[in-house]
Amino acid sequence: MVVTTDDEHLLTLGNNEDGEPFKCAVVDDSAFMVKNLVRMLESFDAEVIATAENGKEAVALVEEHGDELDFLTLDITMPEMDGLTALEEILKIEPELKVLMVSAMGQEDTVKESVMKGAKHFVVKPFQREDVFNRLEKVLKG
Repeated sequence: MVVTTDDEHLLTLGNNEDGEPFKCAVVDDSAFMVKNLVRMLESFDAEVIATAENGKEAVALVEEHGDELDFLTLDITMPEMDGLTALEEILKIEPELKVLMVSAMGQEDTVKESVMKGAKHFVVKPFQREDVFNRLEKVLKG
């Protein structure tokens, strides 16, 4: 696997146990961040099957698509239901779902709490493409 930002050598997450591309969902209240993450994840050959704008929508998304998902990215600070509360509800529905928390700088205590509550890893905004790839590779392969 080549790790570079050169578009000719895209990073790829590979396939899940069924030989299919990893399927995921993106949850963030920022449309800009959703667009960036979707584009980034698709460039890693992951299939983004759904997005949500807040924790409440994230829980509904997992109720509907949870058995299809290999992983989910979940923002911490969102309206209606924050990421920590959503994480707890999501893991009640799909206990084995791999969740990558997305946090803003300065939320270290919240990030630690999310990992204690079952998140598999986290990435701090602003992040680089390689940061997201490396975290997801750890979450999915290890």
